Amino acid sequence: MFVIKYNSFTALEIAVFLRKLDGQVSEDEHWRTMKFEPKDLFEKLEFDKIIELTVKECLGELGAAAVKEIKPDNDLRRIRTALSQVEEMKLTMTENDRFPSTTYFEISEELDMLEIIGYVLAEEGLQRINTILLFTRDIFKFFTSERRELYPNLYQIIRSVTFDESLSKEIEKVIDEEGKIRPDASPELSRIRRAVGSKQRELDKVFRGIISNYKTKGMLSDNIESFRNGRRVLSVPAEHKRQVRGIIHDESTSGKTTFIEPEQVININNDIFDLQQAEKREIYRILKELSALLRPYVPLMRIYQSLLIKFDVIQAKARLAVRMKGFQPKTQDQPIFRMIKGFHPLLLLKNMQYGKKTIPFTLDLTKPNRILMLSGPNAGGKSITLKSVGLIQLMIQSGFLVPMDPESEVGIFEDFFADIGDQQSLEDDLSTYSSHLQNMRVFLETASPKTLVLIDEFGSGTDPAIGGAIAESILRELNFRKVFGVITTHYSNLKIFAFKTKGIVNGSMNFDQDNLSPTYELKVGKPGSSYAYEIAQKSGLPKQILKYAKHRTGQNAKAVDQLLVELQREKQEVEEQLVTMRDKEIKLERLIKTYENLHKDLEYRRKRMKMESKETELQEISKFNREFEQVIREIKEEKNLEKAKQKAQEVREKRVEVAENVQELRKEIYYKPRKGKKQRPIRVGDFVKLKTGGSTGEVESIDKNAAMIQMGIMRMKINLEDLQLADEPLELKPTKSVHTRGITQTANFQSKIDIRGMRFDEAMQVVEEFVDQALITNASNLEIVHGKGTGVLRKAVKKKLREYNVTMDVRHPAPERGGDGVTLIEIV
Repeated sequence: MFVIKYNSFTALEIAVFLRKLDGQVSEDEHWRTMKFEPKDLFEKLEFDKIIELTVKECLGELGAAAVKEIKPDNDLRRIRTALSQVEEMKLTMTENDRFPSTTYFEISEELDMLEIIGYVLAEEGLQRINTILLFTRDIFKFFTSERRELYPNLYQIIRSVTFDESLSKEIEKVIDEEGKIRPDASPELSRIRRAVGSKQRELDKVFRGIISNYKTKGMLSDNIESFRNGRRVLSVPAEHKRQVRGIIHDESTSGKTTFIEPEQVININNDIFDLQQAEKREIYRILKELSALLRPYVPLMRIYQSLLIKFDVIQAKARLAVRMKGFQPKTQDQPIFRMIKGFHPLLLLKNMQYGKKTIPFTLDLTKPNRILMLSGPNAGGKSITLKSVGLIQLMIQSGFLVPMDPESEVGIFEDFFADIGDQQSLEDDLSTYSSHLQNMRVFLETASPKTLVLIDEFGSGTDPAIGGAIAESILRELNFRKVFGVITTHYSNLKIFAFKTKGIVNGSMNFDQDNLSPTYELKVGKPGSSYAYEIAQKSGLPKQILKYAKHRTGQNAKAVDQLLVELQREKQEVEEQLVTMRDKEIKLERLIKTYENLHKDLEYRRKRMKMESKETELQEISKFNREFEQVIREIKEEKNLEKAKQKAQEVREKRVEVAENVQELRKEIYYKPRKGKKQRPIRVGDFVKLKTGGSTGEVESIDKNAAMIQMGIMRMKINLEDLQLADEPLELKPTKSVHTRGITQTANFQSKIDIRGMRFDEAMQVVEEFVDQALITNASNLEIVHGKGTGVLRKAVKKKLREYNVTMDVRHPAPERGGDGVTLIEIV
């Protein structure tokens, strides 16, 4: 009855496969355990909220459970694979290339029971298993040959697994769409159900006759019939129950109605009961046989369920990426920070919901700088920037796309340490400052060059002088350990230490001093002021309060803060001047380039006019040849041979001089020598090509100033001055241009070709032949149709065109004429 192909899996193979799906390493791989301090670091950086948002995007409870277990990884290969999988899933969404997705149920319990020898799985369990099988089948069908190339990382998930539709088909032979046994699940079941139907019809006929008889006699209650104990019965008033022959099955609560199975239908009901029992036994047999069939495939079905969980997690990440406009940054197997136009993911989603603008930040920590000392006014965005760096890094190492420029470049960290917010501990009897110091002790114990440290309000919580000194000492040690990090502070001594110390760079959150309001823009390179007095003044504090406060802070503190304010203002002015100077520099470069082009064009035209003048002179000399010959004949007739020879020699010298002038001008205009190393003379056996570009051929022979060139099966004689040395081609063989587009057909040259659907090598050969023919026929406007696709052919066409030493204007037409799917070439 059942025939299914089965690829057997050992327990070890299944375990290894499931580990790979979960992103775990094999038994022979080891990596340093990651450390996260403090224990609530994920909550401090709000990574737990990213997990919550992703859980809501899951289609099944198992996927949601898997998302809750996501943790940052430190293996670059796995991280890149995870990011690429989410990027490809995001592409299916943005390109409307629908990936199969539907809600699904956990079948672990059904599979556990099915593994028990002799256990019979109920219809509901089989239907749940079939749902998983159908979902898996749709995923396998999604990956056509074209999609396998378009989504290679997603396809890699199922590459080593095969799907046999026979499993689902065998279940569907027994279970229908509603999860019930099909009437035709077996020939015996069909026979039994036909017999039951026949008996039911017989029962209806007899019962109608009995009802009609007793109803005429007034022996039935208002509710004529009912069902009791699975039997069809009459509702008879208690006073008439002795007059109706049959079996009493029940009576009403009040005792006024008795439910009697008429004597005439007892045998029919007995037959129906027997058939129903036979039906149950046949259904049990069918389910038992189907369960036995599926039992060996339980490991395979566990893999199918794991595949669905894996794809569910990926699509949930991709949905979140679409919402926050996330991208995959470049990743390196070493700590590095080059975050370009990054956004705090949660703040971005919140502002998008209310239509508010979010200010991005750019942080580029390049050698030797590793630590950013961030300062500026309160509520200026320091803490948000610090948390953004930490959250984005956690997301990337957990396989999430992040809202930043895809050209951003980030490294991989093994430890994440953060000291953010009030960390007072009543359980440990620790004050806020004590908690900070305890965190610093833990950080210093294990900090390494692969540690990311995030500290908010560094040194605060105690006496500023002492707290600042301790903070400076800790910062010095962290810098010695070569950690990476972002630290916010208001302490001037830390800003000065950062200014003087290699490895640390100051940064500030921009502040509009005129309006005394933050701009939330990060500026790296200069410290920021707290603007405490300015903000206090704006808040309306009395002048005498501020005057006394300034007096109490002392001259040095005021001087440092004022210096920072002045530096900020001067920096802004310098930046504005720099922008103006850059604009002027760009305009000047354009003018110089325009002048040089005009000068070159003018020089070219001058030489061209001179050459044409000489050519005209040469033609005039040829035109008057007859007149000279006539003069010579006349001189001969006068028998003055010396005079004749002199005249003839003058004519020849004049012609030679003009011809040489024309040839030199041609060389200067059309064969301008290349800059750089001088080429050696061309010899027999060299590979050469035209100076204007094109196909490569081999020199067969040289005759004076001309060479015989073999290009495929075509032989051409070309002047040496028109040739240049070329690299030996990988393979010389007849091409389509020799057979179908020879020189004799140049008059029929078509200026447009279509290479869509061609193999890569074939397409590049056709493009080369096309451009060669264009150069031979002096065609100037060409069109190559290559389609949009993934952009591979478009890039290859542009690369091929750059091989020609001919000035070309390469562009794409308007979208309505093909856009990026068409390349237009104008040969200048």
